[in-house]
Amino acid sequence: MPEERQDVGAIDTDVLERIAGRLERSHRFSEVVSQPEYAPDSVVAEYDTGYFPPGVSRAYLRIRWYDTNDFNVHYSEQYEGRSWECRWDRHPNDHNTRGHVHPPPDAKTPGDDAEFSDDWRDVLARVVGELDERIEAFWE
Repeated sequence: MPEERQDVGAIDTDVLERIAGRLERSHRFSEVVSQPEYAPDSVVAEYDTGYFPPGVSRAYLRIRWYDTNDFNVHYSEQYEGRSWECRWDRHPNDHNTRGHVHPPPDAKTPGDDAEFSDDWRDVLARVVGELDERIEAFWE
């Protein structure tokens, strides 16, 4: 039985498996791991660093999805000694509305209020689309 948090419910392992399957079919990612030992409540997708300028040593998504349709999607780009971070969240909190985005470069709190679909596919498409725009901007 997955661990349940009072504020968001239990991790939805079925949705996490579907998310992992979707990300595995994308050319963007060099590796997708469902519920790794270091993040057993998540799917972690490592971007292929060939999409980034040489200074980026790692870029990844870490996704949690709960049976309440709450979620957390964390994106990080790693550079020498620094990182560029943002998060898309839906969960009860005292800093924003239930749906919100913690903007880059440091995923600050409070973030910006946002609306999200209850369908994980729509949320994933939105996040990956926004990140595609960032990656494309590196090469313009």
